[in-house]
Amino acid sequence: MNPQSMMQFMNELNTFRTNHPKVAGFIGMVMKSGIPEGSVIEITVTKPGEEPVTTNMKVQQSDIEFMQALKNMNLQG
Repeated sequence: MNPQSMMQFMNELNTFRTNHPKVAGFIGMVMKSGIPEGSVIEITVTKPGEEPVTTNMKVQQSDIEFMQALKNMNLQG
């Protein structure tokens, strides 16, 4: 990633953290305690006037390695 793109990404990440402090805090807390392989992450989206839609994923070793790479880039705050 080039430096300009990295700066733009970091600005957008900071905006997300400001706009959604509970979500950012939750993600930080969960990431600090670790998410072992085999854990299930579930996400539900409820659009106005529509029924909720839910999906989930079982964490694999490659997911853990990807998240570690993000942490090494100091993106997790």
